[in-house]
Amino acid sequence: MTIPWIARPETDADRDQVREVNLAAFPTSHEADLVDALRADRTAWVPGLSWIAQQPDGAIAGFALLTRCHVDGFAALTLGPCAVRPEHQRRGAGSAAIRAALDAARRQDENVVLVLGHAEYYPRFGFVPASRHSIRPPFDVEDRYMMALVFDPTRPVPAGTIRYPVAFGV
Repeated sequence: MTIPWIARPETDADRDQVREVNLAAFPTSHEADLVDALRADRTAWVPGLSWIAQQPDGAIAGFALLTRCHVDGFAALTLGPCAVRPEHQRRGAGSAAIRAALDAARRQDENVVLVLGHAEYYPRFGFVPASRHSIRPPFDVEDRYMMALVFDPTRPVPAGTIRYPVAFGV
């Protein structure tokens, strides 16, 4: 069954439902706690870059969050927790939220988005290994799992080590 997901920015009224999505999607509360910590960190939180995918009846099925990070002092974004309720996984809710968040980042004139994630999933959005841009994480990880998306390659792309928001704990 195909659901016509409605992607929209998260509002204050959505916070409890977003937490429920994270709690349902992940085996521990770590991701839900992380989203709350990122919201509280005004150096990490970027208004308009937290997106949800909801059903026509208003129930939230998926969530994607972009937060501020830096690459050797230059501003970039990182795709933080993304979650989909188990009953809606593999039905497009996550993709709808991620695409909407990336589109919002483009509109805000951001240029670089980083993600640590599944190498089979994120290339569909345009992500490539971050090492192609000489961007590296501050921890050991296989090259194919640290990815970067550059919206406009004619603009400067920072190179160096990623500095994540404190809430990420790295």
